[in-house]
Amino acid sequence: MSRKEFVRLMESNIWMLDKYADKLRVDQAHLSGFPRQQMSILVRLHQGGRALLKDIARREFVSAPNLCAVFRKLEADGLVLRVVDENDRRNTWYSVTPRGAEIAENALETFRNGVEKMFSGISKQDEVELTAALKTMNKILSNMEHK
Repeated sequence: MSRKEFVRLMESNIWMLDKYADKLRVDQAHLSGFPRQQMSILVRLHQGGRALLKDIARREFVSAPNLCAVFRKLEADGLVLRVVDENDRRNTWYSVTPRGAEIAENALETFRNGVEKMFSGISKQDEVELTAALKTMNKILSNMEHK
């Protein structure tokens, strides 16, 4: 396999996964009562743990000032906790409150149920092959992340 074929396959898979992810977001948009961006940030913060505003902004491709508005809403709703870094007051740490964790877990469970439903029609053999491929992909991407 050539590098160009690899790049094209990655591109194709990213677009397909993105299409499925959009379908899951549309199907679940009404369940949380929160805008999609707020729920996405809440879930990522829940999964990743406490994080600095600037790191979250970079990961979400959102400017820090725009993200501040989202976090003010999440904080007002009691879903996140904001703490100014004692060592460097320019930095602000955000973490999920117990209520935010509960909502994030509910959103994750809804997402998982959606994935299960979406793929319920594939054959057992396709499920085994896809699972093996995803495990391999996760292992390689994880190794890349740690380098």
